[in-house]
Amino acid sequence: MHLTEYTISNWSPDKWQKPQRRFYRRTLPHWQPEGSTIFLTWRLYGSLPESAVARIKATRELLLREAKRTGESVTDRKARHNKKLFGMLDAMLDKAESGPLWLKEKSIADLVEDALLDRYAGLYKLWSYVVMANHVHVLLRPDVLLEKVTQFLKGYTAREANRFLNRTGSSFWQDESFDHWVRDDGEFHRIVHYIENNPVKAGLVKTPEDFLWSSARQRLERGWHDTQPLT
Repeated sequence: MHLTEYTISNWSPDKWQKPQRRFYRRTLPHWQPEGSTIFLTWRLYGSLPESAVARIKATRELLLREAKRTGESVTDRKARHNKKLFGMLDAMLDKAESGPLWLKEKSIADLVEDALLDRYAGLYKLWSYVVMANHVHVLLRPDVLLEKVTQFLKGYTAREANRFLNRTGSSFWQDESFDHWVRDDGEFHRIVHYIENNPVKAGLVKTPEDFLWSSARQRLERGWHDTQPLT
């Protein structure tokens, strides 16, 4: 497995110090620490069968019933549970043999990438991203409420992609997104590697830079050797 090593430009540990939080609600409540960097994932509507969703829900119930670990805070417990559930979700998406794979279409993948890098670039600082066949990973620091970022990105790309697919008015993205705010620079590094290595882990390419719709490829094309903000 190939992991590209990067140094980080314009990155300060000060952002980890007692962030203020903003609250918003969709299907699930979300806390957005002020000035935080967010690992965000969303997937195509119907990209997982009901059996897979049921497995994730069953695992969540088991985790909620498990005995508390000595010395583990409520926040750390929730973070550990979310990490396990997200890992299950992402592995299922990578191995999906059914459900829509519309993001494999070059024109649609280009559309999503353009929305991230150009059309809505003023809403956030984008550090890393990958557009997979049925889901998208991004690492960004919003300048507005995260809910607004997802509304613009998902709303615009859904309308345009459905127009291309002749399915205007149909659901394109799953409503709920996964989001996790980054606690420290070590986690930041790990998430950048995780995002950009996703196509390698899925067996699509040999190195992150080989995958066309990712920050690793974008960085290569710009001649960058460090992790600078892409927007």
